[in-house]
Amino acid sequence: MVHINLLPWREELRKQREKNFYTGLVVSVLLAAGLVYAASLQIDAMMDYQTRRNNYLQAEIKKVEKQIAEIRDLKKRKKQLLERMKVIQKFQTNRSDSVRLLDEIVKIMPEGLHLTSYEQDGKRQKFKGIAQSNGRVSSFMRNIDLSKWLEKPDLDLIRAQDKPNGQGRFSRFEVTALQVVTNDDEKDKKNKKRRH
Repeated sequence: MVHINLLPWREELRKQREKNFYTGLVVSVLLAAGLVYAASLQIDAMMDYQTRRNNYLQAEIKKVEKQIAEIRDLKKRKKQLLERMKVIQKFQTNRSDSVRLLDEIVKIMPEGLHLTSYEQDGKRQKFKGIAQSNGRVSSFMRNIDLSKWLEKPDLDLIRAQDKPNGQGRFSRFEVTALQVVTNDDEKDKKNKKRRH
């Protein structure tokens, strides 16, 4: 005998397929969401790791910059100390030169000539004073030229004036000269220049 299935099997098959489709779809969506969430966690972990590395590097950079600033400060202080040492050494080597120079000035001043001021700027010496005559100023300049401590006299100003009491005249003058170099290094340089 022939069996005829009168149940709506096609409709049940369609419902079963729809159910399987939606189940697969939900599983796929859940899997995709899980993968996205896992990827998000991984990316967040990588970002946190990189942020920690960046923060560490920034902290180390700040330490190095601080050390560099300290090194620059030390170099600056070293340079200042070396400059001070040079000045002190210069004073040590030339401390007797000032006494000799002043003694020499007293020796080269002719009678009838008086200094009113004396200035020293490095090796440059400036003499201001009064003299009984222009000849006394010329004699002073010749004495400077013959001195072993001074050289290259130069007359900056000479002016004859009447004495306040009306009895005669006197001359106001300004003369500059250079102090002779006394330390050996500068003498060597000077001698080399003269040879060339």
